[in-house]
Amino acid sequence: MSAAPVKPSRKELEDIHAYWRACCYLAAGMIYLRDNPLLKEPLREEHIKHRLLGHWGSSPGLAFTYTHLNRLINRYDLNAILLAGPGHGAPGMLAPIYLEGTYSEVYPNKSEDAAGMQRFFKEFSFPGGIGSHCTPEMPGSIHEGGELGYSVSHAFGAAYDNPDLLVTVMVGDGESETGPLATSWHSNKFLNPIRDGAVLPVLHLNGYKINNPTLLSRISHDELENLFKGYGWAPHFVEGSDPMEMHASMAETMEQCVLEIRRLQQAARSSGKPMRPRWPMIILRTPKGWTGPKEVDGHKVEGFWRAHQVPLGGVIGNPQHLQQLEQWLRSYKPEQLFDASGKLKAELRALAPKGTRRMSANPVTNGGLIRKELRMPDYRNYAAMLPGPGKTSMSNTHPLGDFLRDIMKDNMQNFRVFGPDENTSNKLDSVYEVSKKTWLADYLPEDADGGELSPDGRVMEMLSEHTLEGWLEGYLLSGRHGFFSTYEAFVHVIDSMFNQHAKWLAMCKAVPWRAPVSSLNLLITSTVWRQDHNGFTHQDPGFLDVVLNKSPDVTRIYLPPDVNCLLSVADHCLKSTDYINVIVADKQKHLQYLDMDAAIKHCTKGLGIWEWASNDGNTEPDVVMACAGDIPTKEALAAVVLLREHFPQLKVRFINVVDLYKLTPSHEHPHGLSDDDFDSLFTVDKPIIFNFHGYPWLIHRMAYRRTNHRNLHVRGYKEKGSINTPLELAIQNQIDRYSLVMSVIDHIPALHVAGAHIKEQMRNQQIECCQYAYEHGVDLPQAGDWTWPY
Repeated sequence: MSAAPVKPSRKELEDIHAYWRACCYLAAGMIYLRDNPLLKEPLREEHIKHRLLGHWGSSPGLAFTYTHLNRLINRYDLNAILLAGPGHGAPGMLAPIYLEGTYSEVYPNKSEDAAGMQRFFKEFSFPGGIGSHCTPEMPGSIHEGGELGYSVSHAFGAAYDNPDLLVTVMVGDGESETGPLATSWHSNKFLNPIRDGAVLPVLHLNGYKINNPTLLSRISHDELENLFKGYGWAPHFVEGSDPMEMHASMAETMEQCVLEIRRLQQAARSSGKPMRPRWPMIILRTPKGWTGPKEVDGHKVEGFWRAHQVPLGGVIGNPQHLQQLEQWLRSYKPEQLFDASGKLKAELRALAPKGTRRMSANPVTNGGLIRKELRMPDYRNYAAMLPGPGKTSMSNTHPLGDFLRDIMKDNMQNFRVFGPDENTSNKLDSVYEVSKKTWLADYLPEDADGGELSPDGRVMEMLSEHTLEGWLEGYLLSGRHGFFSTYEAFVHVIDSMFNQHAKWLAMCKAVPWRAPVSSLNLLITSTVWRQDHNGFTHQDPGFLDVVLNKSPDVTRIYLPPDVNCLLSVADHCLKSTDYINVIVADKQKHLQYLDMDAAIKHCTKGLGIWEWASNDGNTEPDVVMACAGDIPTKEALAAVVLLREHFPQLKVRFINVVDLYKLTPSHEHPHGLSDDDFDSLFTVDKPIIFNFHGYPWLIHRMAYRRTNHRNLHVRGYKEKGSINTPLELAIQNQIDRYSLVMSVIDHIPALHVAGAHIKEQMRNQQIECCQYAYEHGVDLPQAGDWTWPY
């Protein structure tokens, strides 16, 4: 390999320019045309789409970068992919994907001829067709850009543990104004040049968003350069508007960056010493809507915000605009680029890589094709040994940490654990026994005393949930496995990222050539009911409401009440594909209820009657006590004991729910119970007191169509609390044992009057518990340290 870039010849530059012209022609054509794809006759109104929703502004820059990266793939046999950060830049990606033949291979009706090109044009950003983002239907994409800010973190996620992969990521300057993108520039402190691939960002400064200038395009060259030097990058600039000059500059600069990346990797790999180099990046400055109309109706378009979407609106019914569109499209000289049948000419086709070296056919972008099953230890080996239900307490997440540790040990090339500075706090720190935290920034001597840092670490910790989620998504979509834990109150930081990934997975299920990828496994811990010192700001179980909004084909919610259920759920989730599995389990000590055999059966069913906590036998109960979540389960069980003591003839059925989607009808979610099964468990006319981990209306939302919904009374978090003891917080939100007993009294007619004295006792108990907490800072021992007495 040459130590210096090879300057392309004039002929090579002309060929590159011709290929790029073909890309620009296709990109513009797919926005406007539904017919006459090769302009073999003058444009007429019937040739134009009636629905113009394509986006032109970033497309030429994306196609420009794609074309030059193809040159280097051929020259150096690179294993490379390109991610498109500009949200609506799909035309700039679709065009070269079509030209290199992949699109026609995946969609044979989009053949490489005039008829196929016509169908290709018509279906872009059109009802029944494909979107203007890089959607899952696009070969070669693992990043859609429907919401901006995640391209760089996705790129790094794909590069981790892919030592020969170069991920080039085009970053839009509008996208660069988002918070997630700003934090993701720091990903270079987590890339190990020995075992990981490389990321080459191309920051595309075309100057404008929808109708505003972009910040990074309006600061001085020195300030911009110093900004990225401060992030730890080595920026290279390619700036201008003359195509041939830009081709020469981009060819030399991109080749220089690729050679520098290889030099840095070879230096680290030959020495065996991982270090953090200053990785190169490119700052590409071109006009917005480059090579499009200069002006329309006397207004500047190219190089201004008007190029963002459809530069020429109202083409139908406006002869001047139609003529200007034709002049624009003909300026690319399609007759020089395509043969009479509509196929790219052979000498230009030769410029594209072949086979899986084509970025659109790289198996990394269809990660399920290269995914390998995890080597999993037997989760039963980590089981909690119990003397009986509800007798002992332990941290639910600590054994899970041991389980993850051993998964990591057996899968040191394709499994990582992610968390924002909280894995120790969340009792998952056993993982550090086999792999430390990835860290390639500076070290201090004191780091050796418990810092758990290593350039070879596989535990990814950064105080940016956005970046972590992006890393994990990129890692999963490129064929690997991961596990993410975070605090419940702050998982909302990634609400919209969760939304986008859920939509991606849902669309992938409708794309038959997309192979299944590993599920995104998200542990929500440090939960609302155990914020003993953090207070009100850390009390928010509402992420489950967000999850419930997404497609039932891809979302799952589990609330394991104890260690053994958590282990069973985690094992199931880590083996699954194409889901987002949300697991809610607190990190503090909690009562343990089920031995491993019982836990497996309970989790397999998703919910069930706990016979040891019920006394209705084979008869119809007077009341159903149901629960989901660790503290709600404890309080519901304590309420059952109080009911037995005060109303020994009362028949209580106790139901615990692990899989929350069991509450939905079977026709709404694949995990849902049939109406017959639901009625059998919850009865058709008896009161149901449901003690829930989250906001109470979520349960009503899931069960509102059930026969007995009118008798469903849900207790949950009601935005009450501050610095509280666990029981006091439960009392404030009325999920405590005393409130549950009073609710039973209120909803069983025979107890309305007879239970008045007991209700008074329950209120007195609540007052006593709160007074004790305010005086001593802990719960009343006989209440807080309660265990199952039977």
